[in-house]
Amino acid sequence: MSLKDKAAIVGAGCSKFAENWTSDAQDMIVEAVYEAYADAGIDEPNRQIDAIYCGSLYSLAGPVDVSEALKLYKPLTSVYNYCATGTETVRAACMAVAAGVYDTVLAVGYDKPKDRGVSGPPVTMRGVRDLPATPAGWFALAAAPYFKAFGAGREHLAQIAVKNHHNGTLAPKSFLKKEITVEEALGARMISWPFGLYDCAAQTDGAAAVIVTRADLARTFRPDPIWVKAIVSHCSPNPHTDPDHDFLRWKATESAAADAYRMAGIDDPFRQIDVAQLHDCFTLTELLSYEDLGFIPKGAAKEHIESGTFTLAGELPVNTDGGLKTFGHPTGASGVRMMVENTLQLRGGAGARQVKGATTALSHNIGGYPTGCAISILGVE
Repeated sequence: MSLKDKAAIVGAGCSKFAENWTSDAQDMIVEAVYEAYADAGIDEPNRQIDAIYCGSLYSLAGPVDVSEALKLYKPLTSVYNYCATGTETVRAACMAVAAGVYDTVLAVGYDKPKDRGVSGPPVTMRGVRDLPATPAGWFALAAAPYFKAFGAGREHLAQIAVKNHHNGTLAPKSFLKKEITVEEALGARMISWPFGLYDCAAQTDGAAAVIVTRADLARTFRPDPIWVKAIVSHCSPNPHTDPDHDFLRWKATESAAADAYRMAGIDDPFRQIDVAQLHDCFTLTELLSYEDLGFIPKGAAKEHIESGTFTLAGELPVNTDGGLKTFGHPTGASGVRMMVENTLQLRGGAGARQVKGATTALSHNIGGYPTGCAISILGVE
């Protein structure tokens, strides 16, 4: 079943992403959802919303947090797929609407990792070929093979960090608003070679929400709905144990992208996609995703980074609000936040970070451990 043009986003909202010590999860949910209500012109949610889809990685009380915070007691589905949780949440909402089960639904993603006593995911992930690894250590394993094969280096990762730090300064609700230089990035404290401090995404608290409705109802909410052109999820062999994994790509991203492009009718993503939000848990992850998504050929990232292809002024701006790197990464919220940003971009409402004339936008999350990928493509018509 193709979801193309069967669902539309008519409302989008986002809380401040930060170390929200003085707010609890319900405060952030209310902030994001009521912004989405206002955006969609919803003033009677108990009448106008048919169901809720909630994505959270860390909270076992997700349904309670959402329903109690909103006093909205509707059918509620919890969704979980590690860092792809937010995109999966909106995907579930779109499938329900497209199937005719509901007319209009709320999709909300949130997490509050700062209350867990640690800054982010569990200290150790599942092992890499039977060896323990932190998230930084796991993704860093792709660096040496890629650098050797294609001649890139830490300076190219640093340029990605500089770009995303700059973009984050232009986003009012982002966490880190700090310009950096390549020299500062290269000189920062080492976390797991080649990742220094500025190569790693910032873990934060936060919530984001979208209102999804049937395509034929979309213009009853607002005159400029954003159409869901594709939203897909794929998995791949576990790279921890896959003997064919070469650490130069993420197979799930490649297969999910191919499926999303088929659904959306895209055959030249570099030319047909105007703006993209990519999963930059680490700078190298963003670099690999340029290629895995088919924006550029394998091994070409070095030249495109040097020429500024993915900056705000470039041919295909990426992570226009700072990405996970500086907007922040409350895991369950990130995929939804990406779609909020793409909705703003497609409406022309992104302010100083606006990509001129954007009509098609992609978002991408790596999920699983990391054996999965979820991708959305949104459009204006």
